[in-house]
Amino acid sequence: MKKLDVLAAVLVVVGALNWGLVGLFRFDLVATLLGDGTLLARLVYVLVGLAGIFQVASWKAIQRRWSGKYATPLAGSAR
Repeated sequence: MKKLDVLAAVLVVVGALNWGLVGLFRFDLVATLLGDGTLLARLVYVLVGLAGIFQVASWKAIQRRWSGKYATPLAGSAR
């Protein structure tokens, strides 16, 4: 399950960076690399969206799976 967590996190970061570039410079990196409106670019957008939904839906479970000596609780959160 940790591999899925990592994949989802990477996709969310890709999406965040892409939106940052779009917002700052009107530059869509995904469209530039994969083509504007191509099936592959649309697939990346869909996977990024699904990764975001996965991250939100499984936030507590991810915290439990990753708890250990490197995990730090969020400020104000109760265990």
